[in-house]
Amino acid sequence: MTRVLIPIADGSEEMEAVIVVDILRRAGWEVVLASIEGQGPVTASRGVRLMPDAQWEKLDLSSFDMMVLPGGQGGTDALCANDGVQEALRIFNIEELWIGAICAAPLALHKAGVLKKRAFTCYPGAEEKMKRPDRSDEPVVVDGHIVTSQGPGTAIPFALKLVELVDGANATEQIASGLIY
Repeated sequence: MTRVLIPIADGSEEMEAVIVVDILRRAGWEVVLASIEGQGPVTASRGVRLMPDAQWEKLDLSSFDMMVLPGGQGGTDALCANDGVQEALRIFNIEELWIGAICAAPLALHKAGVLKKRAFTCYPGAEEKMKRPDRSDEPVVVDGHIVTSQGPGTAIPFALKLVELVDGANATEQIASGLIY
């Protein structure tokens, strides 16, 4: 079973976090929503309160096959500033484990050095903070073990692409059908 870590912080984009968690759990994967800011609920970018499954600092990061970062500027800023998240991104990259990032979250990948010489997409305008004019206009971009996407409206195809990459097109088609997508 694929085990996925999704770190969240105050200001994370709720649609991106919840849609990804939902679809990956429909795939039968174990998904752990982990707060990087201690225990208790996380207040997402539109005021929705998300209850994490775990605290970041209490996790065994080596037990995960994939890490997915939701966007939202406040949450992304926290992911960029968190040394543990940045180190985990570098380790996942070196070990060629799956890494996904949506909306502004590719900024955290950039800060960790994970996006060097890679095709990517992100929320339009976020690439300016990376000083990278080569952002793709595609809603989802896969480059090796790195998967990026543009924003809340692309959360479903982003999550389905993650399932397809690991479990294949048939699994993705079954989930998409159940979603009426």
